[in-house]
Amino acid sequence: MNLTLALEDLVAVALVAALTPLVVAVLPGPRIPQVVILLAGGVLIGPHVLGLADTSSLQLLSNIGLGFLFLLAGYELDPQLLGQRPGMLAIAGWLISAVIAVGVTAALTAAGYVKDYVPIGLALTTTALGTLLPILRDNDMLGGRFGQDIYTAGAVGELFPIIIIAVFLTQRGHLVALASVALVGVLAIVLSALPWATRSTAVQRIVREGQESTGQTTLRWAIVLLFLLLFVASKFGLDVVLGAVLAGIVMRGWTRRIKMDTSSLERKLDAVGYGVFIPIFFITSGMNLDLKAVSQNPARLLIFFVLLLVVRGLPSLLVYRRALPLRQRVEMTFITATTLPLLIALTEIGRQDGVMLPANVAALVGAGVLSVLVYPLIAVGLHRTAAA
Repeated sequence: MNLTLALEDLVAVALVAALTPLVVAVLPGPRIPQVVILLAGGVLIGPHVLGLADTSSLQLLSNIGLGFLFLLAGYELDPQLLGQRPGMLAIAGWLISAVIAVGVTAALTAAGYVKDYVPIGLALTTTALGTLLPILRDNDMLGGRFGQDIYTAGAVGELFPIIIIAVFLTQRGHLVALASVALVGVLAIVLSALPWATRSTAVQRIVREGQESTGQTTLRWAIVLLFLLLFVASKFGLDVVLGAVLAGIVMRGWTRRIKMDTSSLERKLDAVGYGVFIPIFFITSGMNLDLKAVSQNPARLLIFFVLLLVVRGLPSLLVYRRALPLRQRVEMTFITATTLPLLIALTEIGRQDGVMLPANVAALVGAGVLSVLVYPLIAVGLHRTAAA
């Protein structure tokens, strides 16, 4: 790899990432999520438009960005909620979405509209919890019972598809993949028990003293945990997203057991993730987006955009009918229908398999971008109207 060319690509990507907050601030109207501008910037500098950068030299950094995105999503997830009523409702909603997705993709396959029906069907059941959290947090929508329902619905909409990706969308046999998922899960449980070592007074002192110093003890161990589980998941032939989510869940357990200052660690993870690696993932994803394929058949994009709402969103109206008032159920409908990171990962799998049609790759990603741009704004608008 030519170091000069790699640095040239990195400069272009870093410039897009740095300009994105400024663009969001100066654009008129409702504030657009930064992820949309990052993707648009990636399209602009990518090989399909200006050709200022290439993704080949940025792939590792992009994968780390994807890992950080799902590490933060896993960190926000409280596994105990999955066994309580919010978790049961979220699982029921996802299962209904999965059944609808099977019927929809079967019809699209029979019509010759799609070929790689498993990634497409699975993509329609995902929710972009990691992308939604900053938007919902900024609008005070994560408190109380409604916030718990959002967390669990989003977590299930990420975790369940990730497990299915790891088991069924792998080059290995399904039984081998299932065993691999179990082994990675066991490793995560073992890692969760490690904080017993911090009962030592000396270790606790080292952690406290290094937490805010140049040693940055907790942040460095969080990075080690992320890289370790990403490596293990990749080694077992699993999707690295699974390792990232497990890393986030393990890290949450660590912070509880050693009773550390979680707000400090969260700020550091946000700074490293959203400040450096996560923008690289979204920008490189935009660089891979073929606008020509979208422009040749825009109807595909609109169909997938509507299907995201029908398949993933509408079941919320039924599932939460006894738990939430109608307005919040409508908000939940648009929140759960918002997707992007996992959708990008699934289209990448389909593209690598060589089965997914290029037009569907571009249309699905475009539909995901449109969902991030439109659906949260509708949910936030409903919330603000009710508050007023």
